[in-house]
Amino acid sequence: MSERSLGKDLLGLESLTAEQITLILDTAEPFKEVSERPIKKVPTLRGKTIVNLFFEASTRTRISFEFAEKRLSADTVNVAALGSSVQKGETLVDTARNLEAMRIDMVVIRHPSSGAAQFLAERIRSNVVNAGDGTHEHPTQALLDLLTLRDKFGRIAGLKVCICGDVLHSRVARSNIWGLLKLGAEVAVCGPPSLMPLGIEELGVTVFRRIEDAIQWADVLNVLRLQLERMHAGFIPSLREYYRVFGVTVERLERAPKDLVILHPGPMNRGVEIDSRVADGPHSVILHQVTNGVAVRMAVLYLLAGGRPELAEAAKGKGEVAE
Repeated sequence: MSERSLGKDLLGLESLTAEQITLILDTAEPFKEVSERPIKKVPTLRGKTIVNLFFEASTRTRISFEFAEKRLSADTVNVAALGSSVQKGETLVDTARNLEAMRIDMVVIRHPSSGAAQFLAERIRSNVVNAGDGTHEHPTQALLDLLTLRDKFGRIAGLKVCICGDVLHSRVARSNIWGLLKLGAEVAVCGPPSLMPLGIEELGVTVFRRIEDAIQWADVLNVLRLQLERMHAGFIPSLREYYRVFGVTVERLERAPKDLVILHPGPMNRGVEIDSRVADGPHSVILHQVTNGVAVRMAVLYLLAGGRPELAEAAKGKGEVAE
């Protein structure tokens, strides 16, 4: 697979090279400008049909992909597990093959089982984009985080980024760790031992047990949502206790040796993992992340469809992105 292409599918960042990750970020740059136009549309994927196949509830990721697809002029179909044939016992492969029989070009899939995106990609000819699979990976979220950091600092290499909170259940954390390390950042994680995967250090990250130590060390905090829907019992004593010990608060940030940048993949549990004054404050780039999400997903869809990054860049500001 060429370093100037992604191949057939985007399943995670673990399998990508630094050059391929940078290719996506560079390709996203001209697509940012599309979203600032009065008419937010380019003909790049006209005639392509993309199915958004969501087996888990999602609002931000699904809408972000929809915006990306519509701004590239693709035809889109949304399929949710609720109310579909999946509820009647149809398998993932049967669903996909039936869709493919309708001559679709791409599938964007979110699924509660780790490995579902790869399982699907190995069985259909259409391009597959992983929009989050179980606790495995969420590559486009990590890519938009990387783009946001590159916008803020002008670089990724050398940054100290600490991923805080529920690392155990987080596919965002895993994709971020792979992406950040490949682009030369230093990565740490911070949270209670009950929310840390066993052997997390083997990925090449530092582990902090106190949020105060993480704040002293970091340039960036990526604050994860507590995934209460994946917890049964015993992970934390209470939400109030978690906030007291690990919450990212204004008071804690004021004791930092430098101004930190705060990311959050959303949706936020305000007053649990993050103080509202931090989420809405000057340190936060959370809304910038949302804006960058559309551009990154446009770049991924464009590249998987065979688009060439140099044409996207050459067309910047010319009224349309070249096919």
